[in-house]
Amino acid sequence: MSSSLKRGVEKVEVTLKWDPSPLGRPPHDLDIVAATYTSDAPSDRPTYLVHFDSRSPDGTIILERESRTGQGFGSDEVMTLELDRLGSDYVRVVVGVVIQQREGRRTFADISRPAVQVLEGLVELTASDFAGVSGATAATIAEFTRDESGTWDFRPVLRGFDDADPQEFTEQMGSV
Repeated sequence: MSSSLKRGVEKVEVTLKWDPSPLGRPPHDLDIVAATYTSDAPSDRPTYLVHFDSRSPDGTIILERESRTGQGFGSDEVMTLELDRLGSDYVRVVVGVVIQQREGRRTFADISRPAVQVLEGLVELTASDFAGVSGATAATIAEFTRDESGTWDFRPVLRGFDDADPQEFTEQMGSV
């Protein structure tokens, strides 16, 4: 890796929250998903995914908090991405949010007060309430790409996926 004076994105935190379902209704379950891509296939299927009950093989991407109901204080889900420690083969990471579809079709419009933030330290890189993709069942929210010098760049990417189940979504997220 060559030296550069450009300071890129190094370590970010993605936070997701939503209000619980109304009393007597099935719980809403939203999940943060990160997909990694190598220089060999920067937009094909991901090399690996990080989501509920998983972490990256090298420990650089970790889901630190996971909720299945939206109950609790503060963020319901938190994922940390240590991009500066990610192996040099990886050139792209796409982060998204998917709604589990256990009890019929649900879109972001069906979820009470969903909100996602991407933070680097105390600096907010992007935030969304999913209003722009309210009819979607999943959405990408951020893309991180590594340039030739090894520096990671950030780009907010709010793109909705209609009628995508979680598996389909993870296979399509790299097409942004």
